[in-house]
Amino acid sequence: MSYIKNRIVHDADSHTMELPTWYKEFGSKKVQKAFLDRFAKAKGLNLEKDWYTGLEEMHKTSSYREQNEKKLMSRKNFDALGSFNKIDRSEALDLLGVKTQLVFPTSPNVWLESLEHSNKVDLLYEVASATNRAQTDFCSDDKRLFPVTYIPLADIKMASSAATEAIKLGSKALLIPWACPKNHATSHIGLDSVWSQAVEANIPVLFHVGTADYVLPKSHSVNGMPAIQDFHGGEENFRSISYMAISQGPMQALSLLILDGVLDRFPSLMVGVIELGSVWVPGFMKQLDSAFEAFGRHEERLQNLSLKPSEYIERQVRVTPYPTEPTEWVIEQAGPNIFMFSSDYPHVEGGRNPMGRFEKATSEFNESEKDNFFRANFEELMGSAFN
Repeated sequence: MSYIKNRIVHDADSHTMELPTWYKEFGSKKVQKAFLDRFAKAKGLNLEKDWYTGLEEMHKTSSYREQNEKKLMSRKNFDALGSFNKIDRSEALDLLGVKTQLVFPTSPNVWLESLEHSNKVDLLYEVASATNRAQTDFCSDDKRLFPVTYIPLADIKMASSAATEAIKLGSKALLIPWACPKNHATSHIGLDSVWSQAVEANIPVLFHVGTADYVLPKSHSVNGMPAIQDFHGGEENFRSISYMAISQGPMQALSLLILDGVLDRFPSLMVGVIELGSVWVPGFMKQLDSAFEAFGRHEERLQNLSLKPSEYIERQVRVTPYPTEPTEWVIEQAGPNIFMFSSDYPHVEGGRNPMGRFEKATSEFNESEKDNFFRANFEELMGSAFN
């Protein structure tokens, strides 16, 4: 019996867990070595005694497989069913009970984000290309799996080419950095080629959590007290102070896309904000409109907008709440057309019962509003994936 029953549910956030050999088929020798070096240095991970080989064998044992249904939501990260094996992922989807699932990388997300702010631009785009080929291959045998591909924005011309390649590979969504690129704005007009390609392919652009280091001052943890451990020792997680700052990235990026007119010039461009929380959205919508009122008489770019800034959020932006947030309050304040269910499978952060949490949070809403949260808002975001 599946975990989710009696409702059509789409999962707006899930991940692969990349073994050290992840780039063996799709990455150059340089990319493979760089990833192995990162993997070996990552906190809590090592390459001693080829532990990952044993992991793959363990997933094939009868003692593991006979517990697939019972332990679907309790096994996490590399231990989870289908975390790195695409055939097993289809079984995991059957047991999870979602109709479709967006699939993001895990370790490459943080790696690409760090490269985005380095001087290694060629390596950045080479890693992105290899990551995108690996991600689309992982999803290639099951139409329910929607591959997310990363489009670096560090170089404007190369970003356009990266988008072209990703779409040809079969990408269902273009992941862009939520932190502003090093040398230009997210809203730079030279990136219109990326947005136009997304619109033509009828796929969204997405922001996804990575590291808060690009909005927090580096000295934020220098407090004279013992270091705080990560949430679960992975590369993508963050701490309480990081959580308090994590919304600044998408707020800045969305402000640029809205106030600089990108969403006005591309009215059918959909934007997903994934695993970056939602409790900030109602106040952000009010702040956008306040900025519009305060500066509208003096800024031509604001005068050229055809909608109030908050109306672009309602029309074109979809957001996943964390299961620990007051989802019912967020929906009451910002409306039923913005927010979406996600499991974060197989990451620890998604918890053991995300469906239960979100069902409780939406229990007082009418059936149409519930359907928006679990199904319809995601389908509107994803466009051609459902055509």
